[in-house]
Amino acid sequence: MIAQELEVSLHMSFVEARQKRHEFITVEHLLLALLDNPAAAQVLRACGANLDGLRNDLVQHTTERTPTVAADREVDTQPTLGFQRVIQRAILHVQSSGKKEVTGANVLAAIFGEKDSHAVYFLQKQGVARLNVITYLSHGVVKAPRAVASRKSEPVSASDVQVVIRNDDSTPMEFLARVLQEFFAMSREDAAETMLEIYRTGSAICGLYSLEDGEVLVDQVLSYARENGYPLNCSAVGPN
Repeated sequence: MIAQELEVSLHMSFVEARQKRHEFITVEHLLLALLDNPAAAQVLRACGANLDGLRNDLVQHTTERTPTVAADREVDTQPTLGFQRVIQRAILHVQSSGKKEVTGANVLAAIFGEKDSHAVYFLQKQGVARLNVITYLSHGVVKAPRAVASRKSEPVSASDVQVVIRNDDSTPMEFLARVLQEFFAMSREDAAETMLEIYRTGSAICGLYSLEDGEVLVDQVLSYARENGYPLNCSAVGPN
């Protein structure tokens, strides 16, 4: 189930954490190990990340923030709950997609589920978003969906579609706002305005895209919502 190169990366992350007498192995340790994982490193480079800069941030963070075991105690480094969730999330995603092996790239994508972690902050600092990673895994290219006009505009060609989110009475406002910011590149203020529009009127146009980009974006938004247990209603609507 777990690719051999990923097993090596996980093993090395534990070895290095123990050598440094770290009490815990965290999501940041995991991301640091993925920098030397061929599959994950390939995705990060494709997304434009500076691996040296990312490594420096992670090394500094794990060195300064991780509790250490006293010299007179035996080191028994334990994974944090966040670390375990990332691995479980990657395994479940691979199983649901019908694939056979979990790779470092799958784990990299799963890290974005730990939204409040420094690992995600450091990735975003490098300009790497979950959308970039998922698109690369799905299509072999880094391609953020291209908006061809503002979200209030009408289609400019027969192939353009409006991506619409409808109120489902179950998805929390906080999650919806996060989706609007992460997947539709909205500012916090625009996301809040759009979110309120969805709850007040029942739906809102979140962007105008080419047919291909719109379909990719809808698929990614729905997958993200299902992974988090929410029945978000998002669809691509063509011109009438």
